[in-house]
Amino acid sequence: MDLIKQRLSQELKASNFTTIEIAKKVGISPEMVTQYSTTKKLPRLDTFAKLCKELDLSADYILGLKD
Repeated sequence: MDLIKQRLSQELKASNFTTIEIAKKVGISPEMVTQYSTTKKLPRLDTFAKLCKELDLSADYILGLKD
């Protein structure tokens, strides 16, 4: 879980979008996006899928299945 959290947080920070923009794209609150980077909270599966799609992230990479 730590690897998932670390990679998701890195990718959110590295995106060219603000927290508010990410939240709007995915349909969640900006506070939730912040929690994914700063707390142990992970997104629900449907939210995770939307994050990967909207930010062009590799789910396999985030989940630690690929480097």
